[in-house]
Amino acid sequence: MECWIRIHNCENWISNYKRIVDAWEDGGIRGIALGHLNFTQADGSGIRTYSPDPKIYESYGVSPPPEGPYDSEKEKKLHEILDDVASRGWQIMLFEDAVSAGGNLPLDKDPYGEMGFAATMQDLMNAYPQANGIVLDGVGEQRYELASRRRGDLFVIDEEERQHYSNLGFDIDRMDRGIAHLRQRFHNLSPDLVRYHAPGGMLAGMSLFDINEDSLYWIRSRQEIMMSSFAALRKAIDSLNRKVEMATLPRTAAFSSLTGQNLQQMASYFDYIIPKHYFWNRGFDGMYGTIQRWVQTLLQWNPSLSEEDGLSVTKSLFGLELPGVQSLLDLEMGFPDEFFSKVVYNETRRVLEAIQDNNKVLCWVSTGLSPHGGDPMPARDLHGILQASKDAGLKRFIFHPEQPDLGVPEWQVISRMCGNPWKEKPGSYWPAGTSKEDSLFETP
Repeated sequence: MECWIRIHNCENWISNYKRIVDAWEDGGIRGIALGHLNFTQADGSGIRTYSPDPKIYESYGVSPPPEGPYDSEKEKKLHEILDDVASRGWQIMLFEDAVSAGGNLPLDKDPYGEMGFAATMQDLMNAYPQANGIVLDGVGEQRYELASRRRGDLFVIDEEERQHYSNLGFDIDRMDRGIAHLRQRFHNLSPDLVRYHAPGGMLAGMSLFDINEDSLYWIRSRQEIMMSSFAALRKAIDSLNRKVEMATLPRTAAFSSLTGQNLQQMASYFDYIIPKHYFWNRGFDGMYGTIQRWVQTLLQWNPSLSEEDGLSVTKSLFGLELPGVQSLLDLEMGFPDEFFSKVVYNETRRVLEAIQDNNKVLCWVSTGLSPHGGDPMPARDLHGILQASKDAGLKRFIFHPEQPDLGVPEWQVISRMCGNPWKEKPGSYWPAGTSKEDSLFETP
């Protein structure tokens, strides 16, 4: 398999970068996703790694980002590193949460922020000529959690969204009715309803959740809005003065129907689809943690349900059958081998089958910890994720170190699977995510 790696902190590799990049290349790294594009100041605050060009934003009719502090010496060093990486033939993608750093036109004139996005992308690509493209996180992702302080509530439309949907011509009152109907149903589930309908397939599932026309309107509207926004992003990217590849990070296939991210339909708008292989418990965004919160919330709303009933509801909704999980306690027991060979394999296979182009599919692999705050997954689990993905046909992945730096256990797994196995030697590269006190040799 081929590995790209997420560089979360642009400064962590500024000193002694040559040793790091050489070691990564030997271990099979062939690309990077760089960002967030900030340097850290002495007080801990962040500053941009480049100085935006106001003229670009003005040419698109939007306001430029506000001026701020800027470190030209660090930027020069960063460009030296990127020149080195580019000379090796690696893929260089810039990573950002937001799609626009500048101002946007009023929603009625530019409902999807196309002009602000195009200006930001042109500015970034001018600032970083080494970059092949952009990785956009969170694009098109609708809420899919029942109770999550971090990800919000599935059954909520906030005021900004309400105005946006109204400007696009959607019937907000009907969406509200659909949400209210589903919310009421999720608060009124009984053991007999769950045990009769949950195992019964799609039509029985519609009866379990009491799906009506208003509910379907809300679900379909979410997907239509997202597809239109993807089309606007594609149009903006294609308007730039050079070829720029655009990638997006949707949730894993099991959650995509609720997030509004139809991976099959998205494929035509993006150069890369990079589903998040996030499986940890607790924290946010991990599969086990999401299922845990759904079950806990369902039981809080419906005290007569058992934990097994709650898991049956999530299975009916998401199609996920977690091997060996019959209760919430089972989620604490780690991941059995079957989880990787069945769940991870199937989630990977679904994406590959949907997109029908292996070159467009990577997976974004992470194992908990910071910034997601999940229960950490050990090297064994990382190996399980990668091996199952490889068995499913995946050729490439992006590893997101969660320390936020790569540690020795992760590097042992990745280098053995993707390149030459890493060996600890005097004066050689040492993965910064693991304390150097653990090194057999003194590593400067």
